[in-house]
Amino acid sequence: MTMETVHAAEEWQRAGVHYVRTQAMCLGFGVSLEMEFGEDTPEDDYILVMHRGLPAATCRMRLDAQGHGHIERVATLENFRGQGFGRAAIAAAEDFLKEKGASQIYINSREAVLGFYEKLGYTAIPDSRSGAGEFVCIMTRKDV
Repeated sequence: MTMETVHAAEEWQRAGVHYVRTQAMCLGFGVSLEMEFGEDTPEDDYILVMHRGLPAATCRMRLDAQGHGHIERVATLENFRGQGFGRAAIAAAEDFLKEKGASQIYINSREAVLGFYEKLGYTAIPDSRSGAGEFVCIMTRKDV
């Protein structure tokens, strides 16, 4: 398997990020374009994981005012799920956020995939459930 993980800084790399999110979230779950991309800014940082030069998985990263890291908008194309692409995106995002000084990283996980994040060392925060339907989410945290 050929996997490459990059900090998506170039426009063509960001096109890959948007492709994965559009396919996985908008077409896969029926999320509107505005809902999926409405909070993005040109200053946001992204990881893009590619397979043979084509987009496979992505996530957005940011630091909050307290210096805590956040990994958001995690998405993997359906045909790449279960093959380590999402795990590679999270690992690269964690490295990026640690380099920026984060000592804790948060991910707001869909309840349906909470086990994925728990296997990566994240712990669910009690009483943090939010959302509805397919998007019932639980905030998770990891000390790094």
